[in-house]
Amino acid sequence: MKQTKASIYQPILWIVALVVGVIMGLLGLDWLNGLINFVATVYIRLFQLLAVPTIVLAVITTFATFGSEGSGKIFGRTLLYTLLTTFAAAIVGALLYVVLAPGNLSIEILHQTDSVITDAPQQSYYDHILSVIPNNIVKAFLEGNVLSLLLLAFAVGIGLSKLPESENKTVFVKGLLGLQDLVFILIRGLIWTLPLGILAFAAQLSAQVSAGVVADSIGRYVLVVLGGNVIQFFIVLPLFLLARGLNPVYVLGRMMPAVLMALFTKSSAATLPVTMDTAENRLGVKKNIARFVLPICTTINMNGCAAFILVTSLFVMQNGGTPLTWSTILLWILISVISAIGNAGVPMGCYFLTLSLMSGIGAPVAILGIILPIYTIIDMVETAENVWSDSCVCAMTDHDLG
Repeated sequence: MKQTKASIYQPILWIVALVVGVIMGLLGLDWLNGLINFVATVYIRLFQLLAVPTIVLAVITTFATFGSEGSGKIFGRTLLYTLLTTFAAAIVGALLYVVLAPGNLSIEILHQTDSVITDAPQQSYYDHILSVIPNNIVKAFLEGNVLSLLLLAFAVGIGLSKLPESENKTVFVKGLLGLQDLVFILIRGLIWTLPLGILAFAAQLSAQVSAGVVADSIGRYVLVVLGGNVIQFFIVLPLFLLARGLNPVYVLGRMMPAVLMALFTKSSAATLPVTMDTAENRLGVKKNIARFVLPICTTINMNGCAAFILVTSLFVMQNGGTPLTWSTILLWILISVISAIGNAGVPMGCYFLTLSLMSGIGAPVAILGIILPIYTIIDMVETAENVWSDSCVCAMTDHDLG
């Protein structure tokens, strides 16, 4: 009952904090603005503190389980369809972003935090790629180079999955999982105090940005995120099913109880028992496939999360002055897919991981303060899409190996 009440009151508290923050920012009091900027800076520093361990541990522990979860045709098909659908979701989000082109917030907001992006020297595409490849492990951690750390985490996770089972491997992985649990506790504590951060971020933005610009820019951003989810849900995923000779209307009709539960619970993990039961008893998927594929998909198949990470990152970076060239967009499509797959078990999942990525590269994360209350609705749609994608992967795998 307590969790139910918390899930009801939390969005209300966020909205109240947002409204109060906007009002405080519009008052135009110098002493109040100074206090607001101080609180916002404290939260940004805390996000930056947790960014590196959150990303590195999540990606390593997720990929490290690939070897122990099993191998063979079932796992191969599951991973293949997961990557294809997740990349498709990110690409749809990128194309929509380019077409709808959300506008910038006021450039003055960049001067309110210590996460300002300074003008970087012009680099060629090859130089940019070389800057991501680390030549010193310690340096990558000390500098908080998120792109380099993602590459390292991916390599270490895959390397662990290839190691033969032994006591040393078990102890090492358990140690990483223990560290991840500790980081999650710190994250939950930070999230518990987050209404204060929302208030500060909202006040900071409202003091610098006109309401019309915010409404138009944020409105287009939300349209890109939700539009991408709708296209992925009703067009892209059905096309995958049709390509494998499956009827998408039939599959969706059979899996509707799980999709609806995901929409209202906002949790793929909580929906998993219903998803498995629905797949076996309504869709007719073989038990050995449903019980192997769906738990893995719940962990790594994050279509909605990949799209959210990509679109939100592009929006925040654009507002931070980063030119969104096609090479930058393609690079962040890859980053969003890897991050989404590695986003297992993080509270507030996609939102916090995106915030960590942005704070790690010095982007103006204060913008995410306005996005947070809207994320409640986005999260519902994303979770429904994730479970629908899990169902599609399971159905296609069952069909291929039937």
